[in-house]
Amino acid sequence: MKSVFAKRTTASLVTVALMFISFVAGNFTGFWVQPVLAQRSTPTEFAVFWEAWDLVVEYFVDREEVDFTAMTYGAIQGMLSTLGDENHTVFFSPDEAQQQASALEGSFEGIGAYVGQEEGQFIIVSPIRGSPADEAGIVAGDIVVAVDGTEITGMAEWEVISLIRGPAGSTVALSILHAEAEEPVEMTIKRGWIDIESVLWARIPGTSFAHLQITQFASDTSRELRAALQEINAERTADRPITGIILDLRNNPGGYLQEALRVANQFLPEGDVILHEQDAKGEITTYRVEGSGLAREIPLVVLVNQGSASAAEIVSGALQENGRAKLVGMPTVGTGTVLRPFSLSDGSVLRLGVTNWLTPNYALIKGQGVQPDLSIEQEGSVELMDSLLLEEISAADVRTHPDRQFQAALSWLTSPNLPPVHQAFQVPTPLE
Repeated sequence: MKSVFAKRTTASLVTVALMFISFVAGNFTGFWVQPVLAQRSTPTEFAVFWEAWDLVVEYFVDREEVDFTAMTYGAIQGMLSTLGDENHTVFFSPDEAQQQASALEGSFEGIGAYVGQEEGQFIIVSPIRGSPADEAGIVAGDIVVAVDGTEITGMAEWEVISLIRGPAGSTVALSILHAEAEEPVEMTIKRGWIDIESVLWARIPGTSFAHLQITQFASDTSRELRAALQEINAERTADRPITGIILDLRNNPGGYLQEALRVANQFLPEGDVILHEQDAKGEITTYRVEGSGLAREIPLVVLVNQGSASAAEIVSGALQENGRAKLVGMPTVGTGTVLRPFSLSDGSVLRLGVTNWLTPNYALIKGQGVQPDLSIEQEGSVELMDSLLLEEISAADVRTHPDRQFQAALSWLTSPNLPPVHQAFQVPTPLE
């Protein structure tokens, strides 16, 4: 099994820049960054914008506060906000664009947390295990109230990220409101740098099953997955063969579309539909499984939750609707827009929703998400089982771990005939 970190002893980590779910998200699509080449005629409605602009230039009293770049970027952001494609279609300044472009390459500087924005609040979706955020005691569901003394409520997500991120070795002071707490606490966190692997796996102690975790769909995820599946398949021929897999996509913010297709390819039979794309004209492009895969027959259960977005929704939806796997957990985010990045002349980037993702059965993901076959609600503060933890604990610890979603998936592998969605569910004791 592979560690999340190149060197776990130097595991100070990552930027807060994996922001891809409502939580923005990882709904980057693998499209090239396309420069804007053509200029269209200005619509008559735009005349009023120039009227307002000229009035500011001519009459605004605090001349030192006038920032034409900020005014321009603010106008673009305001225009995009009217489209209603919240946290999908987005504008990045040159610095933000550079930060975003590096987010899926597996190397980051920062505190190490998946984050999102909800009703103007900046929320920790999940700290990365072993990261500075994790070691400082930040947990899922925490709300960031201020950064280095600056109140951030209502700020744009990327503004907040820019405040939190910084070079490894530097520190950032966060004001954190824990769930059910009345007052925030102050935390000073030392930022770090590390390379993150996006695929991890471990044998589940006391069982014949493997836990296979995909943390994001980065540029090399499919390569890492192939290596992991080769190791799992080698174990299947050992004295204690692996007979089933829990595929954990919880808190996976998504990533590259092509990587999602390659991942699904490993689990689904050739010819199965992975997803459809529908453009503004209603035209549909269908993506199917091609070639060979390494895990097309082994029993499979998939874990999803309210932090599973974008590419994670593509893969989970495809596995579910093709009858390949059951889904356990909570409904996913619903980030179903295919985004195409357009590079503007100053290095800024407009990431524009150009098509919608549809599941194999033509269900719209955007705004709806993927529904689990077995719903297990769980507080965000509950420690999730992961592959690193499974390397450290005993079979007895597995049985008593509070991650009920994991326990349910494990029980489903052991005995597939479990209650239907939304029915009350009591987790049985996993078998030895």
